[in-house]
Amino acid sequence: MSGFKDKVVLVTGGSRGIGRACAVAFAKAGAATVVINYAGNEAAAQETVKLVQEAGAKAEAMKFDVSDTAACSSAVESIIKAHGRLDVLVNNAGVAVDALVMRVKDEDWDKQLDINLKGAFALIRAASRPMMKQRGGAIINLTSIVGETGNGGQAAYSASKAGLIGLTKAVAKELASRNIRVNAVSPGFISTDMTNVLNDELRKKLVDSVPLARLGAPEEVAQAVLFLASDAAAYITGEVLKVNGGMYM
Repeated sequence: MSGFKDKVVLVTGGSRGIGRACAVAFAKAGAATVVINYAGNEAAAQETVKLVQEAGAKAEAMKFDVSDTAACSSAVESIIKAHGRLDVLVNNAGVAVDALVMRVKDEDWDKQLDINLKGAFALIRAASRPMMKQRGGAIINLTSIVGETGNGGQAAYSASKAGLIGLTKAVAKELASRNIRVNAVSPGFISTDMTNVLNDELRKKLVDSVPLARLGAPEEVAQAVLFLASDAAAYITGEVLKVNGGMYM
């Protein structure tokens, strides 16, 4: 992918899984600096830092809670102060607390909406100003197949991810005139910590539901994110790119 020389990238939820894969992919594609947000697991975040550095980019781990809007603003300000710019924002941080709708606790609803949706909004709001001054930038939001299809037992998670799609399209229209592109990637079932804990029976059931007959890899999602952030996608904005093995077309 082209167009990442001298670019500064922020990836939220970058300590593991899809976020880590995205951070490393940007480094391999020539990004100058990758800032890796994490909420609590410093050891995992530092491992991502090491992988990004080995891939050829400068790396920085930055701890903050994306549901804290003031912390989001401070984080972007810190990046601008340290690096002079922010070119790519990847809103990947997310959480799922599964429960049937009649049993969803208020605090679990709030947690998922705050992290998955409000966090993305807060960072977009903070990043939009420096990107507008630069007259360019790319924002990629990680939604989910369940944000498109819904899923029993995931009312709050599905709502938060569906909200991200609406947010993506609205902000894409607002920022297009300043050459800021806003897109989303919608993964299906990906091999991450969330799926690795499933027993063999549930895992087989998942695989059987996928036309390509396998789970996806975090690196495959990262390549979709990289594409949407790259010059190759210069005429694409407001889109949702599905990475789901054919589960939902």
